[in-house]
Amino acid sequence: MRMAETENKKKVEFRLVNDDDMPPIVITMGDEDLPKVVINRQHSIWLSLHRKTIGGCAEALYEKIDELLTDHLSEQRMYERME
Repeated sequence: MRMAETENKKKVEFRLVNDDDMPPIVITMGDEDLPKVVINRQHSIWLSLHRKTIGGCAEALYEKIDELLTDHLSEQRMYERME
């Protein structure tokens, strides 16, 4: 298990596993409700082959999460105005 700190000083837990039934990468919630990234060594060749594509997903992932949040807040604001 390895912890990495982001610019907000929140820890991201990284785990390496060997599991035939798991996908190559899983992002989930850790014990302290912070992000946990599980990397499956069973897919090390695939992960290595696509390392740049996977790394480049961060910006697109951030944009999708931002879009989800904007939609949720817009919906909540609509309900607030209806009251």
